[in-house]
Amino acid sequence: MANSDPEGVDGVRMTWNVWPRTKLEASKCVIPLAASIAPIPPHSDIPTLPYAPLRCRTCSAALNAYSRVDFLAKIWICPFCYQRNQFPPHYAMISETNLPCELYPQYTTVQYTLQTNPDPNNPSNAPQLQPVFVFVLDTCMIEEELVFAKSALKQAIGLLPEQALVGFVSFGTQAHVHELGFTEILKVYVFKGSKEISKEQVLEQLGLPAAGRRSTAGYPKGLQNGFTNTVVNRFLLPPSDCEFTLNSLLDELQTDQWPVQAGHRASRCTGVALSVAAGLLGACLPGTGARIIALVGGPCTEGPGTIVSKDLSEPVRSHKDLFKDAAPYFKKAVKFYDSLAKQLVDQGHVLDLFASALDQVGVAEMKVAIERTGGLVVLAESFGHSVFKDSFKLVFEDGEQSLGLCFNGMLEISCSKEIKVQGIIGPCTSLEKKGPNVSDMVIGEGNTTTWKMCGLDKSTCLTVIFDLSSTDQSNVPETVNPQFYLQFLTSYQDPEGKTLIRVTTVTRQWVDISVSTEELIHGFDQETAAVVMARITSLKMETEEGFDPTRWLDRNLIRFCSKFGNYRENDPSSFSLNPCFSLFPQFIFNLRRSQFVQVFNNSPDETAYFRVLLNKENITNAAVMVQPSLISYSFNSPPQPALLDVASISADHILLLDSYFSIVVFHGMTIAQWRNMGFQNQPEHQAFALLLEAPQVDAQIIIRDRFPVPRLVVCDQHGSQARFLLAKLNPSATYNNATDIASGSDIIFTDDVSLQVFCEHLQRLAVQS
Repeated sequence: MANSDPEGVDGVRMTWNVWPRTKLEASKCVIPLAASIAPIPPHSDIPTLPYAPLRCRTCSAALNAYSRVDFLAKIWICPFCYQRNQFPPHYAMISETNLPCELYPQYTTVQYTLQTNPDPNNPSNAPQLQPVFVFVLDTCMIEEELVFAKSALKQAIGLLPEQALVGFVSFGTQAHVHELGFTEILKVYVFKGSKEISKEQVLEQLGLPAAGRRSTAGYPKGLQNGFTNTVVNRFLLPPSDCEFTLNSLLDELQTDQWPVQAGHRASRCTGVALSVAAGLLGACLPGTGARIIALVGGPCTEGPGTIVSKDLSEPVRSHKDLFKDAAPYFKKAVKFYDSLAKQLVDQGHVLDLFASALDQVGVAEMKVAIERTGGLVVLAESFGHSVFKDSFKLVFEDGEQSLGLCFNGMLEISCSKEIKVQGIIGPCTSLEKKGPNVSDMVIGEGNTTTWKMCGLDKSTCLTVIFDLSSTDQSNVPETVNPQFYLQFLTSYQDPEGKTLIRVTTVTRQWVDISVSTEELIHGFDQETAAVVMARITSLKMETEEGFDPTRWLDRNLIRFCSKFGNYRENDPSSFSLNPCFSLFPQFIFNLRRSQFVQVFNNSPDETAYFRVLLNKENITNAAVMVQPSLISYSFNSPPQPALLDVASISADHILLLDSYFSIVVFHGMTIAQWRNMGFQNQPEHQAFALLLEAPQVDAQIIIRDRFPVPRLVVCDQHGSQARFLLAKLNPSATYNNATDIASGSDIIFTDDVSLQVFCEHLQRLAVQS
């Protein structure tokens, strides 16, 4: 079933599209009740309304297409709490033939624009606020890397919107805040790199008042964009006012001059630099959308957030060190970034990290601050690499390709009274707002029905895990509504500073499993279920000690197949799965082999990076991370999907593998030989030239629509880089069973089981009585 827009207008996908009525029945389904929601994706069919939503006076849910309306009495009944609400006077003209947009049945998602020009007599309505970008640049790099980083920064400053404000902090052994408003002479405030520093101390040293609050009461004349000209505008200026100053400052900026002893790492105070940048933003008006954009080229070795000592004989922590609790700096650094995350969430600001280094820089420690503030993260090998350069440019570009970076998001979830929310996995922070719909069981960011998203963009996705209240209502079916409702209300500031509210209301059906499981089975979404299992597994690996992910996934898959498979007891050959479930075991097989579960060949930084993206992307993208897609190109047929199996390799085919983080163009042996002989340059071999070109063109199309920009690997069969493809393929042919192999195909040197062996074991265990 190929659906070109599986998320639809609502941007909601669920593991189960019909739900069992009781907690007990839900637990028998094995795969949790969960929804993946995209809070603000653009869609041409979503109407924008120039007023605020009408909210229920009991549960605060917004008026929606499923509300019951009494047109004579001018009353609407909330589908969540059944409260009767009076329509306000401006809805007086409402009738069955004159409906407001939000009551049309096709508009399950609507967007509201709140008025942007407030009444001057009502100062609680703040003026439109400008986005602020504070760039934090690491100078402990080799000259060549610093040149690449500086040129990327100059390009970014040229692309910033006119109404934005820019600040600049550089750091090495110490952190330097550059005063951009004082052009006669370059003025710098220096902070010691070895000492933790509070927001108050930063503001005091820079001579700034705390959070412009005292001046917000009446917006005095000197206040432009909500900033006092004299004070914060020494450090934060519009790009047009400071572009020249910043460019000349960057031209003169050198690598950190502090001497480094032989056999030692450079002294780098990343933690202090980020604290100082967060403190500087603390002087902005509350509610200002702001991002700290950090360009880091190595590990922090000085002050708070240190991840490794300066002595080069001590390696940066590995997964094995974390597992054995042998990483002396790890917990302290995570605690520091946790407190930085709290400060940034209080201020409503975002931390973005662009890390380019051959060694680790501490993404694993910083992950908590990046994820809770909804920041972006890009991991590359060098600031000159296309992965960094193209991704960094995308952040600031306008138009269709832009990421649509928004600020100060807030998500509220309303659900029917039988449903409780366990928590959210993804880029947000719990606001600890308790209510009747909050579950005692917590997964991810829980204990609340309201979350803060300091930064969000048009591709941001969150996974909400639900629970059912334990009361058994199946004995009174007549009185119970056959439908349940979920509403996701997201308020946020768009890049222009306008405040918008997006309301999505969805309904699904309850089903009594004790009567029939047919509807439940047809309502199963295999892709969503696989991605949700991947996200829960990753979360458990980070938070539960001694958790064995492979065993947990296997046990759940066996339970799942026992529950939903068709078989005779103790007869594996009789086992079959409904087509609605048939791809799910394959997803789990690939998940067990993926970088999310098998962490031994990745650094903790890479694993943290993969997990941030897994938790933030939509289901279609996340499914590709779990189970890559493979396309085969040959002379005798148009490009077509191929099995993710070593048997798909053939001497006269080209394969295109998309594993999300990297794109591999793999040339079979014969194709590579012909290309090396230059056949594609001869006019009579035009078809061969086109064949070579096709996967490259398709690879560029994939790369163009993706952030971070994936790494492109072009390789040949038996070449050293062929490992990028082989590592992802099902090892159906290994050195153990290489007898019946077709010429021109390949084998994989591994002791891993193949998908076929995995499924045989699964069938045997699932049918056991």
